[in-house]
Amino acid sequence: MNKLFSVADKQMKRLFTVSEKRGLPPGSMVYTGRQKEVPLRISVIDYDGATISDQQDVTTEACVAFKDSETVSWINVTGLNDTEAIGRIGTQFDIHPLVLEDILHTTQRPKLEELGDYLFLVVRMLYTEPESRELHSEQISFILTAHCLISFQETAGDVFDLIRDRLRKNHGRIRKMGPDYLLYALMDAIVDNYFLIMEQTGEQIESIEQNILDNPSAALMNELYAQKRELLYIRKAVWPLREAIGGLERGESKLLKPKTHAYLRDLYDHTIQVIDTVETFRDMLSGVQDLYLSSLGHKTNQVMQVLTIIATIFIPITFVAGIYGMNFDHMPELHWKYSYPVAWLLMICMTAGMLYYFRRKKWF
Repeated sequence: MNKLFSVADKQMKRLFTVSEKRGLPPGSMVYTGRQKEVPLRISVIDYDGATISDQQDVTTEACVAFKDSETVSWINVTGLNDTEAIGRIGTQFDIHPLVLEDILHTTQRPKLEELGDYLFLVVRMLYTEPESRELHSEQISFILTAHCLISFQETAGDVFDLIRDRLRKNHGRIRKMGPDYLLYALMDAIVDNYFLIMEQTGEQIESIEQNILDNPSAALMNELYAQKRELLYIRKAVWPLREAIGGLERGESKLLKPKTHAYLRDLYDHTIQVIDTVETFRDMLSGVQDLYLSSLGHKTNQVMQVLTIIATIFIPITFVAGIYGMNFDHMPELHWKYSYPVAWLLMICMTAGMLYYFRRKKWF
């Protein structure tokens, strides 16, 4: 069985990296993540219904050209350790320093903030590596403006490749819609990936349950507790996401067109399904834990049953052996030549009779 990577444990370790922010004023730009070696790279996909431009390694100075363009621009920033470059992007797009601080503080709770001319959204992207099936977590921050969607992520690699293909091949309605629909599409990709993780988690739970039925062991309990920690972390990522998506769907921001609200409602329903699945799996794990304790108790009872039967069988045998082991001079069978085989025959008959009786009673 492949063991899931404990994102909860790593997340707790990352909390210690924020100590360097102590004593600094609000809005101080300090990157608190662990991917300090990832260089900052900016890619831009600029499109409308007829044309598309896919640019890589765009400079921060060139990003300002997309701020008020008539086309839709998706500016994706990878690598957050270059705080000066992040600050320049914030200045170009009039992003509040507290928002930039939250972008660089990569242990944020998923949330939505409406800040005048733009929306700020924080989500947790969960994904697994294809080979090792290790679970990873990354904070994704979105800035939605009238013409642009800016996304910030710590490392290269995400769950947005299908969205990029749809943009390049002009599949569906995505090129005909605005940046608000692009935000929905990226959020939908993140939530859809939650379902894949839930499917893998369900397979893991079923495997643990079957192994406990076959051969309960302490190692299986360790895997069970690891799964419970993973589900707890996933729950912490999804529950506040429901609030954020609900805020988008119910919000009255002019940046969200009426047509997009229907898709956001569908996305909200998907998030509820993920939450329900997480709660179901948590109940299943509690049931599997009870099953382990019951299986362990049943196995112990079976062992005790066998030992009790063996001890019960030897009680009359010991009684006979004890009587004929006494060294009295005047014992009737002491000098009889058939005493030894008769004693053996008596003990064998007693054993067979007791086994027959236990069998009739279905005690074994």
